[in-house]
Amino acid sequence: MHNPYSEDELIEQPAIGILEEMGWETLNCYSEFEQAEGSLLGRQTKFEVVLTSRLRPALAQLNPGATEDTITKAIEQLTDSRALMSPVEANREIYTLLKDGVKVTLSEPDGEGETVEVLQVIDWENPENNSFFAASQFHITGDMYTRRPDIVCFVNGIPLVLMEFKRIDVNLKAAYDDNLRDYKTTISHLFWYNAFIVLSNGTESKVGSLTADWEHFAEWKRVHSEDEPHKVSLETILQALCAPERLLDVVENFILFMEAQGGLVKILAKNHQYLGVNNTIKSLKEIEDNQGKLGVFWHTQGSGKSISMLFFAQKVLRKVPGNWTFVVVTDRKELDDQIYKTFVSTSGVLTQQEVHAEDIKHLRQLLSEDHRYIFTLIHKFQTQGGERHPILSERSDIVVITDEAHRSQYDTLALNMHTALPNAAFIAFTGTPLMAGEEKTKSVFGDYVSVYDFNQSILDGATVPLYYENRVPTLQLRNEDFNEDIEQILEDAELDEAQEAKLEREFGREYHLITRDDRLETIAEDIVAHFMGRGYRGKAMVISIDKATAVKMFDKVQEHWKRALRV
Repeated sequence: MHNPYSEDELIEQPAIGILEEMGWETLNCYSEFEQAEGSLLGRQTKFEVVLTSRLRPALAQLNPGATEDTITKAIEQLTDSRALMSPVEANREIYTLLKDGVKVTLSEPDGEGETVEVLQVIDWENPENNSFFAASQFHITGDMYTRRPDIVCFVNGIPLVLMEFKRIDVNLKAAYDDNLRDYKTTISHLFWYNAFIVLSNGTESKVGSLTADWEHFAEWKRVHSEDEPHKVSLETILQALCAPERLLDVVENFILFMEAQGGLVKILAKNHQYLGVNNTIKSLKEIEDNQGKLGVFWHTQGSGKSISMLFFAQKVLRKVPGNWTFVVVTDRKELDDQIYKTFVSTSGVLTQQEVHAEDIKHLRQLLSEDHRYIFTLIHKFQTQGGERHPILSERSDIVVITDEAHRSQYDTLALNMHTALPNAAFIAFTGTPLMAGEEKTKSVFGDYVSVYDFNQSILDGATVPLYYENRVPTLQLRNEDFNEDIEQILEDAELDEAQEAKLEREFGREYHLITRDDRLETIAEDIVAHFMGRGYRGKAMVISIDKATAVKMFDKVQEHWKRALRV
């Protein structure tokens, strides 16, 4: 009986219609193997997930000089079993083949020596040179079970996109918990090739990578620019990610593999990162018009700013002609170490481990050489005795990426940096907006090139909402004659001008009031009372004015925990 409210009618068929409008060939493959002539797609068995009937002609078209034997060997490399590898390791290996081409080793006709040919699998520059095919109700058999994903999207026969749908009245998380997890176990070889996964129940649609937890599946609410009104819909996410030109851009330039604490993870850009990085790429291409001021990239804290830097640099190296060098500059050692470790842990990014400047001399040496990346603190642009900083490179293909670019980026050290690299381009990545009095930052870097503020981040679920509650204790001045009493004490002490100035500086700060022992005791007691009485479990962060105060607070909170537990 026909059900007009079914998953197929309300979600799958509209999705197929959108794909067709964008130029995809589509086919319902439910009865693929029920034909007398065999599979409609040329598969020998349901275990096959690569459509070699489409891959072979694509390889022949994209590599006109390749022989049949060479093409066959390339197909063998792409379809070889990777069952002994973890799915994400297999995915990284095949992703590299898709991006950089398949290397085929051939013996010379005389039997002496070998030659290597690199066969292009996808034409990243010209979408029209590729085959885009979407199979609905596509049966796949694993070692024990057969599964039928709703839609699998193939580019040149490679299954790059998996789509799984639920009825409109079903919580979308069920598609992740019930279907996707099952597929990863029962038909894991499909995921060796997967670029990303789309889940939708019609009202809610999210996208994520092979290794993403449910929390990291994200909505894509904008297609073309940051200025357009956000819209949560299956149509938006399909247009943003599956229009052939954007699909190839996302797959080629917005996927990373990173070594994390739990092992290798695959990172797919979020919507704001994709739009922001492409804005910055456009600014780089207009480098002559903006005189090297690429702009301020303001994405709020916790939105993946360091990953956006990686996407930007990697796309420039791959897509923008030039012998580019990126100098990543911070003003705190913790940030410097953190960003360097992020780049080091990302597969295929750093091939030289000596690009982290150890001191002033080492930085000057690195800048005078040819490196893809250099990491440094801005303090290493220091000079001695008022000397003018030497010019270290006059290259115009150096991009200086500054992290948290505020006042430290336009003082003497920043002037030295500009003197050392007079023809470099500059871009600022920051997690906080430019405040009043920081207009000079714009004079150095230009205007905002991308904005993703705190409110947008909360709406997207990238950042948890922040609530403020004013709690005890307040600071009060009980002695109305305090100033007169202090003046009398100073007069009796007979301090000289320098000593008075030092004392005034010391007590002009509120440090001694903020760190009073009775005040810290009250705060510690209040923290414990709050968490004992709020009715649910959760994490907390206590921020103190310095390390010594943090240690005191830790000890005091521990003591009050013990007291509360004894009650």
